[in-house]
Amino acid sequence: MAEFIVAIELGSSKITGIAGKKNLDGSIDVTAVVKENASECIRKGIVYNIDKTAQCLTSIITKLRKQLKYEIAQVFVGVGGQSIRSVRNVIIKDLPTDTIITSDMINELMDANRNMTYNDQEILDAVTQEYNVDSQKAIDPVGIKASRLEGNFLNILWRQSFYDNLNNCFQKADIKIAEMYLAPLALADSILSENERRGGCVLVDLGADTTTVLVYYKNLLRHLAVIPLGGSNITRDLASLQIDEKDAERMKLKYASAFTEASAIDPTVKYPVNDELSIDSSEFIKVVEARVTEIVENVWAQVPTDYSHTLLGGIILTGGGMNLPKIEHTFRETTGVEKIRKADFVTYTINSSTADITSRRGDMNTILGILAKGDMNCAGSTFNPNANNLFANTDEVVTGTPITPNPHTSAPKPLQGQGLVPTPEDKKKQEEERRRREEEERRQREEEEERLRKEKEEERKNSFWGKFSSKVKDISGKIFEAEEE
Repeated sequence: MAEFIVAIELGSSKITGIAGKKNLDGSIDVTAVVKENASECIRKGIVYNIDKTAQCLTSIITKLRKQLKYEIAQVFVGVGGQSIRSVRNVIIKDLPTDTIITSDMINELMDANRNMTYNDQEILDAVTQEYNVDSQKAIDPVGIKASRLEGNFLNILWRQSFYDNLNNCFQKADIKIAEMYLAPLALADSILSENERRGGCVLVDLGADTTTVLVYYKNLLRHLAVIPLGGSNITRDLASLQIDEKDAERMKLKYASAFTEASAIDPTVKYPVNDELSIDSSEFIKVVEARVTEIVENVWAQVPTDYSHTLLGGIILTGGGMNLPKIEHTFRETTGVEKIRKADFVTYTINSSTADITSRRGDMNTILGILAKGDMNCAGSTFNPNANNLFANTDEVVTGTPITPNPHTSAPKPLQGQGLVPTPEDKKKQEEERRRREEEERRQREEEEERLRKEKEEERKNSFWGKFSSKVKDISGKIFEAEEE
């Protein structure tokens, strides 16, 4: 029986599909990689043309099926883009003096945070930062006496319309989603070391249309932002020098550098665009450096001041934009952070002969991170290339392959703080569970109220005044009976 995992990433300008198998030693064999240009249907990671996006997804699946020789029953999806951002939230619960904090109280805070509403946005994930127990901070406050409990959360949001559009695309393409992950968090899990997370670091994913910034400290995500600037902005700036955009992209890859020493700039040197046209190298350098500096300044502006001086792990660069020469110099000059690392590949062992993987240019790290998250077999029945051929022999029987859990993966993880985005089916289950829990809580409250009412009634009957009142009633009853006689 075939076993493989399929992951799809909706990037800022392209859609990537990948298939691979996890081995007993933890390594991953990548068996297929396909890409589709999505510039006509996805902008800055946001779906704006549902039909064309569905067509791209269908094309991705078709190409993977042909390479794998199997149908694809489900896929793991990574999402990011400009729509995603993080906001801090604080939930406070006042308690009677010397109340011992219980896990139920913590769950109440988490539920209250999850139920927060934001205009035209919804919570994708919530990361617990820490708790304030009276005047003390605590990671796990259960069992501590307190009169005030404060939960600090980092809520990751995206636009409701983006969520709806995304699900419509997969429904139109008839692709079942096994699980949906936040691509930036899957990326972080695949390239950051524990020391970097604990000591404090900034992860910068330099993409084509967007730049994603994640800040970690003490092993927790502290901030997430997506900046609508990327390598494509440099290309468009160069195109403003009266050259074709394709030529601008080619020249960027050949000549561009994030920094050039003033002494190395020769105003007489020209860069050839084609056989008939050339541009001044000094003008070219000025345009590139201006845009790169703007991107880096915007990245640094996203780092909260609480953590800008605690970055023992430094700044980690990844994504295709990290390959721009001297990019580390611009980051050091702009941020003052000396420790800069380029993460050109994931920390997992990946076995592949595909050039996209072996080139280790950083632009495949996110999709590999999503692939590593997959923990269910995505293989379906044997692929029949004549399935849609009207003239094919329809008597051929296709054997089905049941979907079985991958035996080499970990147990299911909770949604809280894991970067796991609830699918519509997940949301339905969560809503049913919420209603069931509320109904159970209501029933328990009513039973408790009834029990307390009976206890009070019993106490009243057994009290001195209760017994006295009862005797008075008995005497009164006897007097009335005597009078009637």
